Amino acid sequence: MGLMKKLFAQAGRPTGRFGRFIGRAMNSGHARLHRWGLSHVRISPDAVILDIGCGGGIAVQNMAGTAFSGKIFGIDHSEDMVRLSRKTNASHIEDGRVEIMFGSVSSLPFSDGSVDLVTAFETFYFWPDRGENLREVHRVLKQGGTLLIVNAAYGHEKFAKRNARIARFGGFTLHTPEELRAILADAGFPEVSVHEDVKRNRIAVVAEKS
Repeated sequence: MGLMKKLFAQAGRPTGRFGRFIGRAMNSGHARLHRWGLSHVRISPDAVILDIGCGGGIAVQNMAGTAFSGKIFGIDHSEDMVRLSRKTNASHIEDGRVEIMFGSVSSLPFSDGSVDLVTAFETFYFWPDRGENLREVHRVLKQGGTLLIVNAAYGHEKFAKRNARIARFGGFTLHTPEELRAILADAGFPEVSVHEDVKRNRIAVVAEKS
């Protein structure tokens, strides 16, 4: 397996020694992406937040610093990432403000209308059934709750050649803003704001449960 294929295979579900290396690298490498994405939503101090595909856990840690009287949950389908995220967030877990779980976006272990904000940083590409998974997210969000999807690449003609290569190696589709709006609307999110950083080919999608 070539290096690129190995990297993308790990990105969707980091496991083993190489997976843990990838998780730690994501903690540092995605810092700017997290900050940029989170700049498009408001997080109240007492917010209940769920980060889907929490990976190494740095996004959870950052949001715990903002929602200082709330509760932050991270979920990941890699047991190695659950362990790494728990290590990253050990102090917040000890004080009861963070909980990291093993699980899948296909069946979220939360009651209906229990979460203020759901985040997905660099994970939406890998969701097994995006339509059904978005409906599951819709279920757990409170009325007026927000979904934030942040991707470091998306469908844009300026990067068509590079993105085609990424999609081929990753085995996924990079959606255009129009396609993302349609997918979200079909899942019950009619109110969608799309923020593009064309220069860096990154996108932040904010959808509200009305």
